[in-house]
Amino acid sequence: MTAPPIPRPLARRIDRLSRRAHAFHRFAHHPLCAPYRDEVVRVGKRGRVCKGCSFLGAGLCAGIAAGALLMPALGVGAVALGLALGAGLLSLRVRLPKLLGRFLPGAGLGLALGAGWPAALAASLLLVAAWLLYRRRGVARERCATCAEQSASPCSGFLPIIRRERAFQRMANRWLRALPRSVA
Repeated sequence: MTAPPIPRPLARRIDRLSRRAHAFHRFAHHPLCAPYRDEVVRVGKRGRVCKGCSFLGAGLCAGIAAGALLMPALGVGAVALGLALGAGLLSLRVRLPKLLGRFLPGAGLGLALGAGWPAALAASLLLVAAWLLYRRRGVARERCATCAEQSASPCSGFLPIIRRERAFQRMANRWLRALPRSVA
């Protein structure tokens, strides 16, 4: 026997609940514990955002704005691409400060994007390649390996996330159980 389909209004309601339940950590993608405190930026009372992603986004915006305002020549776009490529590749191998490893590559890519279509095309391809290399490298969890809570399940960094997930599941399951059962 298959379960009856979930009515669209209820599915939308569950989706909204999920977005609200996970809004405080959606853009952090780091544990929310003391060893990772310097990796996230607090936004408002409960929200958190990844510092590296924030710097990359700020660099992209700053570079695009500079490229649009200065209208640099193609040579400047090539220099910006070189800067982005050098700093970006170095940050994949060595743990650089966020300003050097995220903001500068973002600014270089943004400047190249604002420099005109040849540099923008090259910058777009470089951005996709860097993202793929970054995803291939995987998550750096060196701080978890030396943490005193390593044996705790779950550790304090994931506990608030797990609590919200469990509360979400309880509410969604309550709504789903309230659905009338179809008679076969």
